[in-house]
Amino acid sequence: MTSEPTRAEYCVIACAEAWRSDGEVLASPMGLVPSVGARLAKRTFSPDLLLTDGEAMLVGLDGTVEGWLPYRRHLAMVTGGKRHVMMGAGQIDRYGNQNISCIGDWERPARQLLGVRGAPVNTLNNPVSYWIPRHSARVFVERVDMVSGVGHDRAEAAGVTRFHRLPRVVSDLGVFDFQTPDRSMRLASLHPGVTVDQVRDATGFALAVPDDVPYTREPSAEELRLIREVIDPAGLRDREVRV
Repeated sequence: MTSEPTRAEYCVIACAEAWRSDGEVLASPMGLVPSVGARLAKRTFSPDLLLTDGEAMLVGLDGTVEGWLPYRRHLAMVTGGKRHVMMGAGQIDRYGNQNISCIGDWERPARQLLGVRGAPVNTLNNPVSYWIPRHSARVFVERVDMVSGVGHDRAEAAGVTRFHRLPRVVSDLGVFDFQTPDRSMRLASLHPGVTVDQVRDATGFALAVPDDVPYTREPSAEELRLIREVIDPAGLRDREVRV
């Protein structure tokens, strides 16, 4: 490979890492970059991942149908913890509460989004990570307008932490986790070319920042080849992450 990794490719790597060591679980990526990441993970360090066509079939790396995935089976996987979804977020707060329902007062919202959908069941029964392609203080907020996905503080208050796990949040600026004493969001890595001040300025709450923040790992030459030549040869990832 002659060219350096792009920001989008660092985001792909960061998303792929969410499924590392997951074993045989259903990867449910929502968004182009997470989809490329899930397929990269399966081709490299997480070969046991299960992929779906997004409707009703389990598929192989080449799209060949490997099995039927009816709704009842999909639901059983969700409630049984055998699925790791990477969702989006209209808003997300410091404890990982996610909003994909509405912006503003829910009785008279300024904007209607997708609705709560399956976010509560997802977050309380199996691992849920998040992908946010435009990191801004409008998305990373002090308090979400409506809780769709359940964060650490609310899961703790409700006593439903047994299967609750939020491994990571990936944005176009960096990677975030909740490895802090109060389970609030922490900056885990910066994508190359991004500064801590940039992240702080684009975040609407006081983010936990370690003294030494690493950079997101670089893709290997083989990972770059797979991304560019096999998984996303059309370069659609760059439409989702613009620098």
